[in-house]
Amino acid sequence: MEFSREEVEAAVLNKGYRYFTNGDYNVNINGIRNSNTCDRVTNHYDDWMTLSYKVNGDWKYHIWPITTDPGLYWMDHPMNKDGCAILVPGQYKGVYKIDGHGRSRYTALCQRLGSVKVYRDGNKDDIYDFNSATIDEGKFGINIHRSSAYNTTTEINKYSAGCQVFSNPDDFKVFMGIIKKSAEVWGNKFTYTLIESEDI
Repeated sequence: MEFSREEVEAAVLNKGYRYFTNGDYNVNINGIRNSNTCDRVTNHYDDWMTLSYKVNGDWKYHIWPITTDPGLYWMDHPMNKDGCAILVPGQYKGVYKIDGHGRSRYTALCQRLGSVKVYRDGNKDDIYDFNSATIDEGKFGINIHRSSAYNTTTEINKYSAGCQVFSNPDDFKVFMGIIKKSAEVWGNKFTYTLIESEDI
């Protein structure tokens, strides 16, 4: 499935969220959760990350496979007693910064500057439960990072406990290169917006 930049922009604006159009490298970081999976834990990278920005006034647009959902391992072995974290769709303004992720502290976009909302799913039934009664808000380290440093991965497994994760390390390298250029112009503070594919 492919989505155009214009379709993503329209969906973001229709939700009442902000879409950045002024200046070069003023990035729009938009995740798209695959509504067609019917909330099943597929354990695959079947969501999308899009990145939209201008250079010399012309739009640039990228779309890459990611997961916006936790993998099977952490759904069955949640770290939190209330259940595994699943990011709630929304716009999280200025909560991300370039920082070190994981034990190796490799460079990624990390949730350091503010809170996000997550669903807590602890029943281990291999279905993502998007229950508003379970929503938890806080700094949970819902980062934007890669899976393997060396190879494209097809199964999520332990790579995501709720983070937004690239399957291809080369895609992630391109993404972070653009993010770093944006930080040089606009500062190390980023907004991330998550929507559903059914919204497009």
